[in-house]
Amino acid sequence: MADGTLKVGTITTSSGSGTITLGQSGETITIPTGTTVAGAMSNTPAFLASSSGEVAVANTTETKITNYSVEILDTDGCFASNRFTPTTAGYYYIFGTVGSYPNWTAVNFNVLLKKNAGDAFSYTSNYTQGYPQHQAVGIVYLNGSSDYVEVFCYQNSGSSRQIDGGVHRRFGGYRIIGA
Repeated sequence: MADGTLKVGTITTSSGSGTITLGQSGETITIPTGTTVAGAMSNTPAFLASSSGEVAVANTTETKITNYSVEILDTDGCFASNRFTPTTAGYYYIFGTVGSYPNWTAVNFNVLLKKNAGDAFSYTSNYTQGYPQHQAVGIVYLNGSSDYVEVFCYQNSGSSRQIDGGVHRRFGGYRIIGA
């Protein structure tokens, strides 16, 4: 058919399995506004967790942030034990927000996102005072089986400090691109 409209209920291969190609290299396929695309373009797994309690952060020590006890969103059950371990490989947008309590005098206050408890793939670094609240944001590849992400905090005020829970401590992310 040339320059017409094809109307079908289902498109399958002649063998019942395999690959179906729409268009060819250099062409654009347009999906009209209001159309629902299921599965292939989903930003899942996705999660968002918050905390209801305070956590002590030791002086001059990278402290893993725990007590993310309130799961606001967990589409695929991949968030547990204060870490996100997605079961689908791909690139993920990840963020961690940490806020202090009570008022801190001038300190170096950092939020770090770490993959597999290794080096940070994203961090904030800020010399601040008052009630600092910082957010680390990054994009990281996770293999869909063993890779995981956690939030850490570092401060050097001279003593252990408390960080807030609730909206002052959030951890979330979602898949942006498949493997």
